Amino acid sequence: MTNGDGLGPPVRGHIRRADHRRVSHGLFLRVDPSADPDSDEETPRDLHAWLLVLPPGAAFTHLTGAWLRGWQLPTLPDRPPVFAAVGRTDGRPRRSGLICSRLARDEPLGTARGLPVEPATEILLRAARDLGLLDLVVLVDSARRRRDVSDADMQTVLLSRRPGVRLLREAWRLSSSQAHSAGETLLRLFHVAMDVDVEPQAILHDEAGHVVGHADLLVVGTRHLHEYDGAHHRARKQQRTDLRRSRGLSQWGYDRRGFTLDDLVNHPAIAMHELDRELDRGHERQRLERWRLWLGQSLYCDTGRRRLVNRWRRQMGVVEWAGTTRPGA
Repeated sequence: MTNGDGLGPPVRGHIRRADHRRVSHGLFLRVDPSADPDSDEETPRDLHAWLLVLPPGAAFTHLTGAWLRGWQLPTLPDRPPVFAAVGRTDGRPRRSGLICSRLARDEPLGTARGLPVEPATEILLRAARDLGLLDLVVLVDSARRRRDVSDADMQTVLLSRRPGVRLLREAWRLSSSQAHSAGETLLRLFHVAMDVDVEPQAILHDEAGHVVGHADLLVVGTRHLHEYDGAHHRARKQQRTDLRRSRGLSQWGYDRRGFTLDDLVNHPAIAMHELDRELDRGHERQRLERWRLWLGQSLYCDTGRRRLVNRWRRQMGVVEWAGTTRPGA
């Protein structure tokens, strides 16, 4: 097996050479000196290497399959495991960094980036067994936007009683094909938790009915625009563009308000109060509690992230005993 990159095939065995790096136990790749260690450009080579320890007919699934399909992902912990599905009668390799499940049925597998992947519905269902609601809606939104999954595809899965269906059903109900980023999905769900009706990717018009722009979210029945300001909005050039756009929209009576990930994750009470003042309504604590519940079960929260990482460690057979006992116990 070669990857066509001139670096040679992955090696299964043990190599003690400086020009090779370890993917997992007994699995090595030649080092690419031109690769950026902080990017995902080496991930396809790693996945090609993992095929050496997977049985024929295996496919990547869960977050790995989602990444291969080009979907938006929630904030992930460092070095998440590789997820694969193998045949019903195949052995499941146990390696640090690999989690295997069983192929549920004999559906035809797809390919993405030259690697085998499960169907989109199966990828989402397997992710639903681990992820929280916020994380899962990020995946579903992206799958819908890329037209990798349709309502007809999902109904077969959602009418079943397989593990993960209940959460996937709720994620599908809350999903939208209009979200352009994970941050936009998160902001829309914050409004859902706050009982604020919004129109995603709204087309904006002037008084004569001419299109003057579009916005991430338009609060229904108002001219309030709420948008997610990601890291790129802090760049000087983008800031100038954003200010010019805001001035242009204000002349048509639109009021733009930007939200950051920090607002949604670390200061949701302040963000809720801003919405309530804007809509001239009273505060209701259950709205904030709903959002904090969703957040606490997600990868955007330290508690949710630790829960999921520990679950993955158990599934891989990796047990971390540090910190499980009190000093002197």
